[in-house]
Amino acid sequence: DAISERPAFDRKKHLKEFSLTGDAQILALLPGSRNQEIGKMLPLMVEAAEAEGLEWIIAGAPSQDSAFYQKILPGKNLKLVFGRTYEILEIADMALVASGTATLETALIGTPEVVCYKGNWMSYFIARILVKIKYISLVNLIMDRELVTELIQENFTLGKIQMELRKLGDNRRRKELLEFYQQLREKLGGAGASEKAAQLIYGDISS
Repeated sequence: DAISERPAFDRKKHLKEFSLTGDAQILALLPGSRNQEIGKMLPLMVEAAEAEGLEWIIAGAPSQDSAFYQKILPGKNLKLVFGRTYEILEIADMALVASGTATLETALIGTPEVVCYKGNWMSYFIARILVKIKYISLVNLIMDRELVTELIQENFTLGKIQMELRKLGDNRRRKELLEFYQQLREKLGGAGASEKAAQLIYGDISS
């Protein structure tokens, strides 16, 4: 797996590369890859980050370009990086992550996260009917309990995002999450995590 094979991390070098000061806690923003979900989630993510005094950086989706993000965040000085998601997660103190494989990658790297989803209500409703699952985060699905907080649809609000970011800034919550992440790694057993995760999730859905 690319995560287990990544090279040693140089924080100072990456702060400079990503134009980050490191003076405040750094929040990684992973708002997904689809136009609609990015448009619905990213402005609120940035607003919450700035309200909490966090330094933020966006992991850009390969399907988008910088002009798309600038249109969503007019007037903002974008900290936007493409193709470096793992390094962004390494440098971040915490992350807001759209549901999907990135939720698992964030946990395996060891970055405290809140999982977010806000999209088309009808698509979401149909998906929940067709696939009877308790959680949208791969981390929670694999462990079969809510280890990371999920802010879905009407729960994805500025106030709730800010509240969860404050929790991630608390050392006790961070320690708890990192212990959960270690349990997750042990369950997946190192290299080949993606394949093992798929098997565990398929077993959970089909049971």
